[in-house]
Amino acid sequence: MQDMTQLEITNRQARWLWLESQGLSTTPTGPVNLRDIVDRLGVLQLDTIRVVARAHDHILWSRNQNYREPMLHKLHAEDRAVFEHFSHDACLMPIEVFPYWTRQFRRMREKMDRAGWLKGLPDARGRAEIRDRIAREGPLSSHAFDTRIKERKHMWQRPPHKLALDYMWHCGELTTSHRENFVKFYDLTDRVIPETVRDLEVPEQDQLDFLHCAALDRLAFGSAGEIQRFWDIANANEVKSWLALAGAGLVEVRYQGADKTWYRAYAPPDIEQRLADLRAPTSRLRILNPFDPVIRDRARLLRLFGFDYRIEVFVPASKRRFGYYVYPILEGDRMVGRIEVKADRKANELRVQRLWAEPGIKWTGARADKLAAELQRMSRFVGCPEIVWMCGAQPEIAA
Repeated sequence: MQDMTQLEITNRQARWLWLESQGLSTTPTGPVNLRDIVDRLGVLQLDTIRVVARAHDHILWSRNQNYREPMLHKLHAEDRAVFEHFSHDACLMPIEVFPYWTRQFRRMREKMDRAGWLKGLPDARGRAEIRDRIAREGPLSSHAFDTRIKERKHMWQRPPHKLALDYMWHCGELTTSHRENFVKFYDLTDRVIPETVRDLEVPEQDQLDFLHCAALDRLAFGSAGEIQRFWDIANANEVKSWLALAGAGLVEVRYQGADKTWYRAYAPPDIEQRLADLRAPTSRLRILNPFDPVIRDRARLLRLFGFDYRIEVFVPASKRRFGYYVYPILEGDRMVGRIEVKADRKANELRVQRLWAEPGIKWTGARADKLAAELQRMSRFVGCPEIVWMCGAQPEIAA
């Protein structure tokens, strides 16, 4: 490992590097190259919640506001440029990652095979019957099967056929062919994943090396924990072992947090060139999704931006600090506020329920105009042309 602890990255540089590496430093306009966007992200989290738009669609739209939902279906179901599996959650990843993901299939199988992990899972024969039916009939969703839970049902329990489908999906025997209205359709992996990547055999250590290098490249700099959390495909000791083996391929740096504290981290070999090429992010104001890669690692978000964020979907209403589904607001390289906004498609309305400025942020007329422009863009994206500010949501404009 290169001894370059003299290389220091200021907090502003750190924020610029992180936003640039995740595609949020430039104005989100122009032709949509969706494959490049997903490759730059590495992992695109899928989520069913649709307060305004589903997380994956919102994340892509934040990087190019000419994006529309059918584009992702084409990239996945027709072009086969991405595949779906489980990282920190259900995600889409570039198809080129697939040969380096077989270790994750094994890890997931071992996890689920532990005694008591999946109660009610059909045996090998039962799973084979489900797999054979998919082989005969083509991609099927869980709705095509009708097995029932025999004992008393609890809210977290799933019927046997759903357990079997998920088990085979996690193990790599089945793959998501496509989704319809967010419903997953399962097919044989051999019929979904292109042969050019499916048949590549990569040693396990090489898989880890590829994925950890890919994580650090997309982070621009990061701690061992941040590298681990990027894909969530290794434990802490495995990441530490990889860092020890990486040797001269990495650079040690110090970077400054929002609170002026200095932290040690690792960076890719080209970090000096990245710093030399660094430019200020666009000053455009953007409403980000709670599952956006820049938001998802809450510890990194707090350290770099001083932005303490928690999604409160599963917090009882009486204990929420802000609201059910509150969106961070990014302006330039600063998190300047939070907004609770909801799309009512039946009424064709985008409703702003509440707006909070971050401590120390003045809500000026110029900033209000930027937010109004972003809300207009968002309203066009989700097909709700009327923007309605609920009573008390409008902030006072600072003099």
